[in-house]
Amino acid sequence: MRSRNPVFSRRGFSRDNGYAGFNTAPQAGGPAVATQANPYAQPTGNPYAQNPYAQNPYAQQDLQQGAPPQAPAVAGRMTIDDVIMRTASTLGVLIVTAALSWALLPVDDANISRSYGIGIGAALIGMVLALVQSFKRKASPALILTYAAFEGVFLGVISSIVDNRIADGAAMQAVLGTMAVFAGVLVAYKAGWIRVNRRFYGFVMAAALGFILLMAVNLLFAVFGGGDGLGFRSGPLGVIFGVVGIILGACFLALDFKQVEDGIAYGAPREEAWFAAFGLTLTLVWIYMEFLRIISILNSND
Repeated sequence: MRSRNPVFSRRGFSRDNGYAGFNTAPQAGGPAVATQANPYAQPTGNPYAQNPYAQNPYAQQDLQQGAPPQAPAVAGRMTIDDVIMRTASTLGVLIVTAALSWALLPVDDANISRSYGIGIGAALIGMVLALVQSFKRKASPALILTYAAFEGVFLGVISSIVDNRIADGAAMQAVLGTMAVFAGVLVAYKAGWIRVNRRFYGFVMAAALGFILLMAVNLLFAVFGGGDGLGFRSGPLGVIFGVVGIILGACFLALDFKQVEDGIAYGAPREEAWFAAFGLTLTLVWIYMEFLRIISILNSND
């Protein structure tokens, strides 16, 4: 199964990406075996050269919670340490650039327009970079880290505006809320309270599509009609939709955890850890922005 982010689709540990254990199909009279598209499959005529990653339980049964059989440790395969290190690097770049933009781009009355313009420009560049990486078959560490840098500039500016002009301490509250959601979903996933299967995946994707379409319509009404559009991102409706956005982000975290677990179990190449870091960063940014929006609405004087 390929995990998707609420904002961008990305290539992950899918069955069609050509990695060991992900490109399998059931054969008549026997279990799923590697197809010719799998570069790691061994010749079938050699009984001692069977590929330990060629078995895919998803070819025979529905997706169920829990890791598939663990593949033997092989050099060059992704591990949980790889995912943690790449994610820490990506988030580290984002946090550093966010802190620098907070400190160097003032949001007082004389400078807020310039700082806000820089932040929006950085957000657009980050969006383009994220889209480029999403459509690339291989992860590009430089591209992912550059995305994180520009995204950090945007988050630093917007967080500074909300914290200094709308709600004091909003940024820290949003950070704590994001961390709480991450920890809660991780515990629930490991405890088996969240079952990531095809039904869960389909429900989350349908809900995310509907959510994004509503937000796009609201934005169009705001741009061409002025004001807050249909009011989906302000007032009581804004709070409700913000909570829905956080719940969707939590669901996508569960999909991200499942993607990482499957990648490790099936022996995905080590460079795929950058895809995991990229997806987790996108989801965490989504959740943080929804928290920040809710806090700004609740503390708005309008």
